[in-house]
Amino acid sequence: MMITVINSIRLPEPICVAEARALFLQTAPQYQQLPGLIRKVYTLSEDGATVGGVYLWRSREAADALYTPQWNARVAEHYGAPPTLVYLESPVVVDNISDELIAADEKPLSS
Repeated sequence: MMITVINSIRLPEPICVAEARALFLQTAPQYQQLPGLIRKVYTLSEDGATVGGVYLWRSREAADALYTPQWNARVAEHYGAPPTLVYLESPVVVDNISDELIAADEKPLSS
């Protein structure tokens, strides 16, 4: 089963899009070619007070390999606040760039 993880970080102070872009570009290379990661989208709330990401993973195991206590500490240091993670099953993904409709196997999230 594919997994989507939504990461949310409430910043100590709001930032603008240019600041967010600069922060995101500092960490983006570490996610390139990361085993099991299909896609990561960086996010910034309209008021600039919350940043985060939406990650699409091939499996829960691949996601868990990233979200370690060390990763949480690096994120908290980089953004000045700890992340909050929400895990969601993603049984079907529509990818309009690759023109694909991807259906995951039926293995549940809890296994």
